[in-house]
Amino acid sequence: MNTPHVVVVMGVAGTGKTTIGPLLAAQYGVPYAEGDDFHPPANIAKMSAGTPLDDEDRWPWLDAIGEWAHGRAGLGGVVSSSALKRSYRDRLRAAAPGVVFVHLTGDRALIEDRMSHREGHFMPTALLDSQFATLQPLEPDEAGVAVEVSGSPEEITEQAVAALADLSGAPS
Repeated sequence: MNTPHVVVVMGVAGTGKTTIGPLLAAQYGVPYAEGDDFHPPANIAKMSAGTPLDDEDRWPWLDAIGEWAHGRAGLGGVVSSSALKRSYRDRLRAAAPGVVFVHLTGDRALIEDRMSHREGHFMPTALLDSQFATLQPLEPDEAGVAVEVSGSPEEITEQAVAALADLSGAPS
């Protein structure tokens, strides 16, 4: 199964972007890029200290993700990015017009529970409120789908593949 699309797996911290992204990429037989790897060290230090990023912090990070996505145009790929605001997604689309989004959504309590059990991640649970406050869900004119994260990683991935197939009209 291949897709020429570059898929951006988005959502607040703790929704499973880093888990679902590689599974989705494997389903499509395309490369996966971890969005956190595009953050400059200053951003990671800021988040590790419990300080939310502002837009000025995010622009170079989004530009780097957009550059990767642009390089995969026509070839396909999956990259994770919180992409919480419409303006962030617009910036990604400006760099890579064909991107589609998979918005991982879930109940705040479930996501907080998942975050509290993560090991070795720089994003503290304390920043979850700022993530939800910033979140602007996909709008009807944006190419993308929302997928609930209450199931297993495999179930969530299957739902994403089916939703993307419905979006493009292609068989899954």
